[in-house]
Amino acid sequence: MAREDTQRVYDELLVTLARAGDRKAANRLATRWYPRLIRTALRLTRDRAEAEEAVQEAWAGICRGWLRLSDPAMFPGWAFGILRRKCADRIRTAVTRRGREAPIDAAPEISQPARGELQVEIDQALASLSDDHRLAAILFFGEGLSLTEIAAVTGVPVGTAKSRIFNARKHLKSSLKGDPQ
Repeated sequence: MAREDTQRVYDELLVTLARAGDRKAANRLATRWYPRLIRTALRLTRDRAEAEEAVQEAWAGICRGWLRLSDPAMFPGWAFGILRRKCADRIRTAVTRRGREAPIDAAPEISQPARGELQVEIDQALASLSDDHRLAAILFFGEGLSLTEIAAVTGVPVGTAKSRIFNARKHLKSSLKGDPQ
C-alpha cells in the first residue's frame, strides 16, 4: 500500500473514531490536517490572519458536521469544501471592509514570509489564475485531491474540474517559463 493510501486510511479511521466521540482522535485529526488547511487558506486568502481565522472557522464547522458526513473516505473533499466557503466568506468581508476604510487606489498589504525565489514565482503564477482555476490547481497539485474530490469541493461536474486543472497547468507552465500570456 502506498504512503498516500495509508495516510488516507488513517484519516478515515480518525474520522470514524472522532464521530464516535473519541477526543484524542479528533485532536490527532486536527493536528494532521491543520498544515494542509492553513496552506490552502493562505493561497486562497493571501493573508496570514485571514487564513488562520478561516481555518479556525472551518475546523469548527467540520467538528459540528462530521456526524452528517456519510462516508469517512469523503473527508478530504468535504473538509476542503468547508474551508473554501469560509475563505470566500472572509474574502468578501475583507473586500467590503477595505471598500469602507481604504481609499480606492490603495492596494492591500500581502504579508509573505521570506521564501525562495522559485516559491515566489509559483505564488505569483497561482495568483494570476482565476479564483476557480487557482482553487482547482491548489487542491490537485498542492493537496493531491482526485478529480472527483475537487468536483465535490467546487460544486462542478468532474469534466469541468478536469478542464480547470488542464487550463491551470497550461497557464502555470507558461508563466513559469516566462512566456507572455
